[in-house]
Amino acid sequence: MTVPLDDPEFLPPRKDRLLRERVHDTYKVRHKLPEPTVCPQCSAVYHDGRWQWASTPLQAHEEMCPACHRVRDKYAGGSLRVSGAFALQHRPEVINIARNEETRAKAEHPLERIIEIEEGDDHLLITTTNPHLARGIGEALHRAYHGDLDFHYVEETDLLRVKWSR
Repeated sequence: MTVPLDDPEFLPPRKDRLLRERVHDTYKVRHKLPEPTVCPQCSAVYHDGRWQWASTPLQAHEEMCPACHRVRDKYAGGSLRVSGAFALQHRPEVINIARNEETRAKAEHPLERIIEIEEGDDHLLITTTNPHLARGIGEALHRAYHGDLDFHYVEETDLLRVKWSR
């Protein structure tokens, strides 16, 4: 049996194509960090290929973690807009749920943090360093108080916009 030379099924994969990223994250480190590396801002340690909470090793390299970069630049990976009469009457409880969810998430994942809680006249806007925390806070509010929960994912920017109201 002879195979035609131009049959794509039998050709080796091309290596001269430029592969495009699905999502461009300017805060993702493009190079391999030396191990161990510690963040000078929050003291998170990069070890075994991920950021984690650990004691700071001696003679560790220093580089700011992606979460501290996002907090410094106020560049959100997720946002949660809380609105409605109930939410506004219970602002302290809503903020407390958000902070508790951040504490729970950050204990295992150092890159999950609240950037800012902005209090407007008719809403709260909570910005986070990644979409997972914004979703987690929205789901925690929904579990506690029910209400309406809506997610809108912007794929090009890897941003999740969450709305909760009651």
